[in-house]
Amino acid sequence: MASAEEFCENYLVLDASEASLYDIACILICSTTFLNTKKFYKQRSQDVEKSTVSFRQRWVVFASVLLQKLFIWGKKPMALIGSLIELWLNLLSSNGGFFGLLINIITGKVVNPVESPEKYNSIIGVLDKRVKLDESIKKGDGRYKPSLAMMASKLAYENEAFVQAAVQQHLKMDFIGFYKFWNDYQQKFTTYAMMFQDRSDPNLIVIAFRGTEPYDVTQWVVDVDISWYEFKDINNSTTIGKIHGGFMKALGLQQIKGWPKELDLPPNAKDKHPFAYYYLREKIKAILEKNPNAKFMVAGHSLGGALAILFLAVLGLHEEIWLLKRFEGVYTFGQPRVGDGRFGRHMMKIIKDHDVRYFRFVYSNDIVPRVPFDDNALFYKHFGSTLYYDSFYNGKVLKEEPNKNYFSLVWVIPKYLTAFWEIVRSIILPYWKGKEYKEEYLEIMLRIIGLVIPGISAHSPKDYIDITRLGTNLIPANDEHAYNQHVEGKYE
Repeated sequence: MASAEEFCENYLVLDASEASLYDIACILICSTTFLNTKKFYKQRSQDVEKSTVSFRQRWVVFASVLLQKLFIWGKKPMALIGSLIELWLNLLSSNGGFFGLLINIITGKVVNPVESPEKYNSIIGVLDKRVKLDESIKKGDGRYKPSLAMMASKLAYENEAFVQAAVQQHLKMDFIGFYKFWNDYQQKFTTYAMMFQDRSDPNLIVIAFRGTEPYDVTQWVVDVDISWYEFKDINNSTTIGKIHGGFMKALGLQQIKGWPKELDLPPNAKDKHPFAYYYLREKIKAILEKNPNAKFMVAGHSLGGALAILFLAVLGLHEEIWLLKRFEGVYTFGQPRVGDGRFGRHMMKIIKDHDVRYFRFVYSNDIVPRVPFDDNALFYKHFGSTLYYDSFYNGKVLKEEPNKNYFSLVWVIPKYLTAFWEIVRSIILPYWKGKEYKEEYLEIMLRIIGLVIPGISAHSPKDYIDITRLGTNLIPANDEHAYNQHVEGKYE
């Protein structure tokens, strides 16, 4: 594991690939000094030097390393199971369901979905097959950009051929590219993003990061890696706060140099192992230079939302003023926390100074926006306002989503009642709002899982698509005064 001393004074770096079971057990019983002799654990922090790390903090580190290790061990079986499930679901879809598939097997006319990648859905796409925008939501409506951002975030889960066909044929926009990016710490491709352009007025370029795929172990390792780095500004004079290490690594953090403004790599290395932040920054610069009227927005669901807001953070760190002036906004859906309170204050200054819109959508009991926890063991905090929607799609602008750490005893009964109502709603919604809101059987099965663990099914892109269409319009389209109030969190 490379050291962080080159670019960061305070940090906690965990590398589960270097940890044995004995090492993991040592987290709970050994001193911090002893742990720092191990390859999997490196920590330097003024807080640690002044006081003993609490047992609860040790439990958090223990859980993070153990989960990473389990995911690493389970990589091949999880990938195999995921690919088989997706193949089976696409076989059913391509052949008209189970009985259609049976008939096609008998008649020798089975449609092989693998031969048509532009129609091959990921498991996320199977849960919600919509690829068109709601035609009733027009440009200028406050719901339009969130709706476009969430559709892009959902499409980012699909393969390149599918995304290109959806953008060109259904969104009627220009497909720019679909990309996979290198993680310098995992030495693997862990990050995916797509980009397209709406050339109509106003000219808008959309970047959407992919969230966590259910069977992609590399992304789960990113999520549960609670390594953190306390960064300073580009002049190395002011601390901007602690940031989630796993997300930063996925975005393009360099092992030795951290976040240099420019990568000193040969062209062939950049092409072979592109890093998300650096590649997308140069790509968007090139497009914007050719079109002085265009702006760009960044979006993402789940992990994708974390990467979207951190993309803005690194642009601010590098003082990319020209790009920040062309930044229309960040739209995140079910985004986890990404940093501490100081980082949040730093981000709000960037947002206000450069008039960048940041809209963080949270649906009902979705568990992901409520992690990592905001408590004494961890330091993570959201920043900016929350666009919160309940299970009836009623929206409010709040400082923080209700039940912010998920496990409050006060919310146990309401969470289970909501999970039951979501199953009922899934049955009646297509009759109430239209057939495009009919849920697939797999989505209903996920709702049933929500009866056991409320908040799991609430993280589905399906609900986030629905709140951008059916939910209360919380974003003033052409009212700058109301928008500024929103950023300040002054209206509820």
